[in-house]
Amino acid sequence: MSLAIFDLDNTLLAGDSDYLWGRFLVEQGLVDADVYARENQRFMYEYEHGVLDIMEFLQFSLRPLAELGPARLDALHRRFMTDKILPIILPAGRQLIEQHRALGDIPLIVTATNRFVTAPIAHELGITHLIATEPEMVDGHYTGRVAGTPSFREGKVTRLTDWLREHGANLAGSHFYSDSHNDLPLLEMVEHPVAVDADETLTSHAEAKGWPIISLRQGTAPTLPIQ
Repeated sequence: MSLAIFDLDNTLLAGDSDYLWGRFLVEQGLVDADVYARENQRFMYEYEHGVLDIMEFLQFSLRPLAELGPARLDALHRRFMTDKILPIILPAGRQLIEQHRALGDIPLIVTATNRFVTAPIAHELGITHLIATEPEMVDGHYTGRVAGTPSFREGKVTRLTDWLREHGANLAGSHFYSDSHNDLPLLEMVEHPVAVDADETLTSHAEAKGWPIISLRQGTAPTLPIQ
């Protein structure tokens, strides 16, 4: 039994859930529109160019969780799922997950986006194992701070290594699917790295390494095995 590890944003989704959550908050009038839209765009640019300060971004992105109560956040997320996320879940991504499941593999999402945003998405995809950046909670309320290591770049390796230890698992036969050069540390770690609708840097790296390069935006998942 092997792990089928998936990045989430721009891999299983045709978009970035963290960025879309920020835009959704602007649309709901819950944050300063000009400031939030500008900063959200800046952080996305920095992420795409490999220069994102993850702690600065999280200080920005987790603040609204601390300012809104749990009941309101839950209601907002249900609308967010309907309006923003369900339309961008890639059918081919669902197919690929099910192909791995049929082979007896264990699907696992590893994402830098925080658990509040991503846990309902993982549930929608039928994936019970999720490694995400953890927003700190105290007495049932978000504090706006991070708990533990953010699962970003080398942090994904750290968090996955901890998860493997906790679950008595290993990476024998493992796949990891990602679109981003930010995931190169984890792609280099698995047995079968796969570039999915990849950015230019990851595409060049995958070509040099002879890694498979696939698209989930074309409507149909490639048939396993992808090696």
